[in-house]
Amino acid sequence: MDYILHATIDEVARVFIATTKNLVEEARKTHETTPVVTAALGRLLTAGAIMGATLKNETDLLTLQIKGDGLAKGLVVTADNKSRVKGYPHNSHVDIPLKPNGKLDVSTALGFGELRIIKDIGLKEAVTGSVELISGEIAEDITYYYAKSEQTPSSVALGVLVDRDYTVKQAGGFIIQLLAGTDEETKEALIIHLESVLASLPPVTTMLEQGLSPEDILKKLFPTQKINIHRQIEPSFYCNCSRERMTKALIAIGEKELRTMQKEDGGAVLNCHFCKKSQNYTINDLEDIIQNL
Repeated sequence: MDYILHATIDEVARVFIATTKNLVEEARKTHETTPVVTAALGRLLTAGAIMGATLKNETDLLTLQIKGDGLAKGLVVTADNKSRVKGYPHNSHVDIPLKPNGKLDVSTALGFGELRIIKDIGLKEAVTGSVELISGEIAEDITYYYAKSEQTPSSVALGVLVDRDYTVKQAGGFIIQLLAGTDEETKEALIIHLESVLASLPPVTTMLEQGLSPEDILKKLFPTQKINIHRQIEPSFYCNCSRERMTKALIAIGEKELRTMQKEDGGAVLNCHFCKKSQNYTINDLEDIIQNL
């Protein structure tokens, strides 16, 4: 089962640890991704699920966009406060050589570019922050985003292990953040501790493959600190598209364009980027929309 564990450490840091194999596999099947794109999209989906869990209100939405000059071109992921995520790659079928160490080369697939994070939290305008991609490995880029855009010291780890048959074998990650108001001495001590532990800790997917749970990983990260587990969240790959929403999109383009679709295309087919589902509109369907404009 996929789940995210939310905990605090000595009341100075918050931790979210996730196992996301099932939702990443669902995304892989939906978009028929090659292994390197599965790894890239899976990492961003995992990050989105974790970051979604930090949103306060049910109507809050988070969007993560990566645009790069590599063959993958980019990724888009959205999440709500229930950690329901959806996402898509701009190019599902990138096939590039592995790194010398045998790992999938997500960094080269994405290339140089930008990470943009948009939070729609009920204000007049969405809150947007962006940073350049410093590695293309996604976890490092999100760490850099938190430091530069939100001034929040963070440690981020994300991973996807793809099996020989291209299915997702393991996926997960964690985000550790210092809480506001922590005094400098305590903050420095925790940072030193984390640097020491993370230097010797195996990748998240390795620990998951070894059978460790998020609770086990939490204890490995903080073996002597006071751990307070707050809740467990079940993330999912979820798309809220519907015929009603797609019809609204058609309404938005106006009568002139709808008339063109009737005459030149004999109707319209709208496809959802996130879940690949489509809605067909006949000439008569378009006429009904026009009459109700």
